[in-house]
Amino acid sequence: MRKLFRAIGAGLADHWYRKLTLLFVTLMVWQTISIFEGFWWEETYTIARGTLLASAIVGIIIPYRFHIIKLVLQIAATIIITVRFAPMEWLIAKPENFRDWLWWAQAHAVQLHPFIWISGALLLIQLLFGLWVTKRARMFAFLGVTIMILTVADSFTPIWLWEEVGIVVFVGLLWLVAGHLHRLQKEHPSSWSELIEYPLQLILPIALVLAVLMTVGLNMPSLSPILQDPYTIWKESKGETVQVFLGEKGLEAVSPFGKGNSSSGYSRNDEQLGGGFDFDYSPMMTVSTSHRSYWRGETKSFYTGEGWISTGEAEDDSRVGDIFRKQVLPLRDERPLAETTEVSQIVTMVREDVYPVLFAAAPINKINWVGSEETTFPRGLEWLTSSWELHWGEVEYPETYSVTSQVTVLDEEALRGASAGWSDTNRNSVYLQLPDTVPQRVRDLAQEVTQSATNDYDKAKLLVEYLRLNFNYNNKPDLSKATGKSNDFVDTFLFEIKEGYCDYFSSAMAVLSRSLDLPTRWVKGFSPGSLPASAFGGPPEEMMGEDVNPNGSGTYTVRNSDAHSWVEIYFEGYGWIPFEATAGFSFPYTLPEEEVEALPDININDSGNETVTNADNGSIHPAWLWSSISLIVVAAALWMIVRRDRLMGAWRKVRHGAFTSNDRIVLETHKLLRICKKRGMEREEHETMREAVLRWSQSQKRLRDDFRFVLDGFEQAKYSTTLASNDEVERFVNKVKSLIDQLK
Repeated sequence: MRKLFRAIGAGLADHWYRKLTLLFVTLMVWQTISIFEGFWWEETYTIARGTLLASAIVGIIIPYRFHIIKLVLQIAATIIITVRFAPMEWLIAKPENFRDWLWWAQAHAVQLHPFIWISGALLLIQLLFGLWVTKRARMFAFLGVTIMILTVADSFTPIWLWEEVGIVVFVGLLWLVAGHLHRLQKEHPSSWSELIEYPLQLILPIALVLAVLMTVGLNMPSLSPILQDPYTIWKESKGETVQVFLGEKGLEAVSPFGKGNSSSGYSRNDEQLGGGFDFDYSPMMTVSTSHRSYWRGETKSFYTGEGWISTGEAEDDSRVGDIFRKQVLPLRDERPLAETTEVSQIVTMVREDVYPVLFAAAPINKINWVGSEETTFPRGLEWLTSSWELHWGEVEYPETYSVTSQVTVLDEEALRGASAGWSDTNRNSVYLQLPDTVPQRVRDLAQEVTQSATNDYDKAKLLVEYLRLNFNYNNKPDLSKATGKSNDFVDTFLFEIKEGYCDYFSSAMAVLSRSLDLPTRWVKGFSPGSLPASAFGGPPEEMMGEDVNPNGSGTYTVRNSDAHSWVEIYFEGYGWIPFEATAGFSFPYTLPEEEVEALPDININDSGNETVTNADNGSIHPAWLWSSISLIVVAAALWMIVRRDRLMGAWRKVRHGAFTSNDRIVLETHKLLRICKKRGMEREEHETMREAVLRWSQSQKRLRDDFRFVLDGFEQAKYSTTLASNDEVERFVNKVKSLIDQLK
């Protein structure tokens, strides 16, 4: 057993500094990927960190000289981890020929996108920097870039990265200590041998000092900077505010040059709309859903001329209390003509704020569970059948809940044949209400914009198009454009300010629609949020075509900046239909299913075996082709990195093929002289080579024998007619290389 431990210890001690370098690089990359918090799925983080950990373990355990074996194991571990944790649907089939096997492999390989690219890129970065960061200057460069990335992300995003910065600094200090010890081992081997006889006395003081420093640093309070950075000073000199994320993320930025605006988020009071706001990008919740949607909260029906209030005339006349698990929630206005689709959602709150309602796609059909499937179902829920609001009556807001919604499928042709409103004039009057503050020019504008429409649905569509094309989105509209002559919020927006954010657009849409006798209500909640970033950046919605993810399913991160408002118009037989009038936004409607090309089927043949029928006539998907080419390129690059010494040797043979063995010795000597010059050992103009080397030997006594060997070899090659043998050249080259390493 003792021999086994000694063998393991000897294996780990082999090239110990290179192995520690790989470990330090791994830890820094591990911390750096934290900047993707909120954009990567949990599966992505699991795959990324598993890849880094497995590669580091292989690199440390496998002896350094077994390059190929180590690389193969690292690539294999990356693929296994990606396949294990990526969300995949395995096809159970028994392909009978090569083409069937190729299709089966392709069908599973495309499911690894983008996870395989993320894990492959991280493996490549880990190995490249593990090989490159061998000198102190490179180590400082790598450490500096890592700290810069984390500090910039910490300062200008809602992500809290102070702990990651502290860990990177701590790893950097350990790296400096390890580099110093490695240099001591090379330059003073006898002293090193004495030190390692007492490892505890060597390591304990270092660990104690570093631990105290990091403990104090990580527990320092978060304070605003005394001196502003140049970017903030420049922006504020122009009268602009810069949101700085310190302490509690997402708080309002305070500027000495101007008054700050309120932060974005779900509003609690809509009676007084207007003004501007600063975007707060802090996460509010995550939604795992089968369909991309808006996450609806509350609705308001009474417009005051300044904002919206809920009068209770229509929304509250039918309430359902004492709701039980998976109870089907009724609607006051049924949708007999509408096609609906089921949307499953799991909502997980990130913040500890309390809201009056539960958010979900509308309308909610049933509540599956609150807290967890095993948790006792709460008693404080109340469903409003008209306004589609699910009120939460408990003191503590749930951390997570699961609901199922029945969303109306948008059938535009059918809606063009439907009428807006009810036959009951009392119901219509609630959603056609307008105050006296709305002037005639607003009504005239609505008539002018929709004069070409022949049905209610097209009238609404023309209003949406008009607002989106003629008004600009601005979270800080220029309120100085308001003349003060109008007492109406919408009128001021349409004819004076002409820019604003969602509350401006949605309120204008509601007022214009009501002036055309289209029953309309104002709704607030959240836009869909963002899916995790894809392998190489870019908006996920743009990276994923409709043929890949037609429903937009996934886990969305919803931030306070996604707080939003829109309108719903009632159509007889179809219920409330949402309309999005805000410039730059698009409502994720569920559309009628169209016929699509058949996917490969698995059939049972006469012998009882399953066979794969390829619907695309056996053609190879371009994504699979490019994936294969990319993997080959990555493998070739890694092979070139591992075999770089032999490749460089072959290149030298090609490059110096015309030189004699003596010429190579002279070239290597001049290479050594250049390194010596960089280290302050410069040859004077009047000195011969021998005089310079003898002078250097006085200050570098430990290298005296090596310098003498090089000097003798140089003089022999320079002045003798006898050619050196290949063995003599190799010994000379190795000696020069050893000298260069010791001088660094």
